[in-house]
Amino acid sequence: MGFEVFDKRMTPLAKAPSVTIQKRGVISLNKAAHDLIENAETVELLYDRERRVMALRAADDSSPHAYAVRNGSRRGPGQAIVSATAFTAHYGIDTTATRRWKPFVEDGMLCVDFTTEGTVITGNRTKTAAPAQDAETAEAAEDIDHVTVQEDPAGDDTTDDF
Repeated sequence: MGFEVFDKRMTPLAKAPSVTIQKRGVISLNKAAHDLIENAETVELLYDRERRVMALRAADDSSPHAYAVRNGSRRGPGQAIVSATAFTAHYGIDTTATRRWKPFVEDGMLCVDFTTEGTVITGNRTKTAAPAQDAETAEAAEDIDHVTVQEDPAGDDTTDDF
């Protein structure tokens, strides 16, 4: 019998729920975690400052505080994504590194306890070096980013960056 190629897609996904907060403040839930909040399409983000616990609560999409939960995989159901950059910035949640936690359920909400460190996640993708920009091009790009922020005073927190 000869060699066979191992296809990692054939292995079952981890059954344990996990919540990851990425460097840009994007919250991702694996399927098991998303199942814990009934695969909600919209959620409200809550924070208990005293306990340092974040919660995601299923919400009606008409709620003024609702955030859309997007599918993070092009291959079908799996990872769910919530853009929460303003939320993490407002509450001072550390996003200097991508971290993963094991969530728990409390009062029907998916919760993450930030008194625990969380596991630092390093990507398995290598980034190619971007071509060097001259100072003027870099400054123009910063100005564009600044204008974009200024044009959105309501703080809409949607992004297509994962």
